[in-house]
Amino acid sequence: MHINLNSRVAIVTGGANGIGLATVVRLARSGASVAIWDRNVEPAQETVRGLRAEGCVAEVFTTDVSDRESVRAAADATVALFGGIDILINNAGIIRDSQLVRVKDGAVTGGMSDADFDAVIAVNLKGVFICTQVVVPFLIARGGGSIVNATSVVARTGNFGQSNYVAAKAGVVGMTQVWARELGKRNIRVNAIAPGFIATDMTASMPAAVLEEMAAHTPLARLGTPDDVAAAYCFLVSNAATFINGAVLPVDGGLVIGT
Repeated sequence: MHINLNSRVAIVTGGANGIGLATVVRLARSGASVAIWDRNVEPAQETVRGLRAEGCVAEVFTTDVSDRESVRAAADATVALFGGIDILINNAGIIRDSQLVRVKDGAVTGGMSDADFDAVIAVNLKGVFICTQVVVPFLIARGGGSIVNATSVVARTGNFGQSNYVAAKAGVVGMTQVWARELGKRNIRVNAIAPGFIATDMTASMPAAVLEEMAAHTPLARLGTPDDVAAAYCFLVSNAATFINGAVLPVDGGLVIGT
C-alpha cells in the first residue's frame, strides 16, 4: 500500500535513533516534512543529510520532552520552518529497570529508587502529556491531524523489573483513549502502538540466548524490526486510517496472545 503524506508536517519525538529514526525515514520518504525532536541530535544528522539528498525534507531540533519550555521552543521552531504541524508521534522513551525490592537471604537489600521511577515517568508519561498539550493547538489551527503514542505490550502484561516503565506505558494507553474522545470533535485522531520485542541497538547488546528466548515467545518466531513499528506509525497517521481513533495497535508478532 502506497502512503502519500505530501504537504503534511510530522514531529517524531525520540527520532534520533532506533524506532524513531526508522519512523522519520519512512515518513519522509512518504512525502512528509519531518521534525526530529530529541535530546541527542547527533545520531540523526547523517540520516537527515541522506534524506535531503533524496529530495526529502527533515530537520533536527534539540528537545527535552519532559521540559515544557523546551517543547514549546521546538514547536515554535517547527512551525516557523515548516508552516504548521499535522502529525505528532510521541515515540520518545527511556528505561531505568530495577525490581520493586531486591531480597537476599530473606532481607531487603535495595529496590527501585525514586529517581529512577520519576525519570521514566517524566519522559515516558508526562513527556507525552506535555508534547500533546503543546502541539494540539497547532493541529487545531490546521483543521485537524493525527497523534500516535508509543505504549508497549507490557502495559497489558507487566514485565519483571519495570514498575516505572509499565506504569508509564499503561498511563499512555489511558491518555490515548481520553484524548481520542476529547479531540475527535476537532478532527484529531489519537491512537497508540504497542510494540513487543523489537531488535534495536539496545537489544543488540543482549546475549544470543536471551534474544532466542524472546523470539521463541513470539508466535512469528522472530524479533520485530524498527521498520515494522515505523510502518504501523505511518499507517495510523495516513488517510488509510481516517476512521481509526482511540485504538491501541499491537506490533508484536502475536506476543500478547502467546505461543
